[in-house]
Amino acid sequence: MNLLSLLFLGIICVSGENNVYNYEVDCNILRMGQYLCPDPNYDLIDSKTQQLKGCTKENKARVRCIAVEGLNCTETGNSTFTREMPCKWTNGYSFETALLLSIFLGMFGVDRFYLGYPAIGLAKFCTLGFMFLGQLIDIILIATQVVEPADGSAYVIPYYGPAVEVIRSDNYTYRLKQDDW
Repeated sequence: MNLLSLLFLGIICVSGENNVYNYEVDCNILRMGQYLCPDPNYDLIDSKTQQLKGCTKENKARVRCIAVEGLNCTETGNSTFTREMPCKWTNGYSFETALLLSIFLGMFGVDRFYLGYPAIGLAKFCTLGFMFLGQLIDIILIATQVVEPADGSAYVIPYYGPAVEVIRSDNYTYRLKQDDW
């Protein structure tokens, strides 16, 4: 980096010995490749929910990150800092439990009671799962994660990694005009 770009980014040289320079920078403006998030030396996955520790209802968690060698953060004085990362807030509803309840006791509405939908659960109980057709539909809806817990949380899935992302369309979704070919 040249001196002009360092001044533009707010980077200050704090020491330079044996041609090794340490720069102090506001770590909130670091670009991709200038930091590693999350810090691999930091235990950040909650073993019960399989999500980032500290995940809130706003679907964000603050995790500890580490800047590349030679950059120190002005906030902490060293190379570590915290940054917000996306996550899925869970409230303890197990995906496997919901699916098994739907398969074996869905005709009695137990799956809907478990997920926090008592009115639909009572209707399924009184009609024997809408004559088993509602049970079959609920098995498909829960397996594809279209029906989620009523409190807006995500399911607890027993592994950390890729997950189903449901894409929904509403009144604010619209089709962009395409250029003519």
